Amino acid sequence: MKKQLLIVDGYNMIGAWQETHRLFQNNELEQARDLLLKKLSDYAGFEGLEIICVFDAQFVPGVTSKFQVHNVLVIFTKEDETADSYIEKLAGKCHNALTTVYVATSDLAEQWVIFSQGAMRIPARELEERVNLRKQDLTRHATTMTTQKPRTSWADAQLDELKKLMFEIE
Repeated sequence: MKKQLLIVDGYNMIGAWQETHRLFQNNELEQARDLLLKKLSDYAGFEGLEIICVFDAQFVPGVTSKFQVHNVLVIFTKEDETADSYIEKLAGKCHNALTTVYVATSDLAEQWVIFSQGAMRIPARELEERVNLRKQDLTRHATTMTTQKPRTSWADAQLDELKKLMFEIE
């Protein structure tokens, strides 16, 4: 089975997702980033895919920084490098016969470039919907698990049936 890699344009998601956009409008950028990364981490765990989230740091002096937050590799680009250009290079480098690359962005110019490299795109709103649906599924599943009464013991008839099956297998 092919590895699934999702590359996320971080600030593009923050600007498009409802909860993170509200935080951004209230000058709470760090909280918006944290919320985005938490949601992406939960999604990565539930879907079993690798996620890389890229943020612009083009006007901040220094080199590219990379670190892990939850299940997400976070990358801040180096000075004079946009997240778009970094994502385009990364998508081209990672897309191969063993890896399917998806790029989450609503930037049309970036979408055309990643298409030309064989990567797939997911618009920001669609990723938000997917993440929210998975969260609802997980919540529903957790609720079901906690409301079901666990089996405390096996009935004699069930044990007898298991013994019969064991003898048939031998």
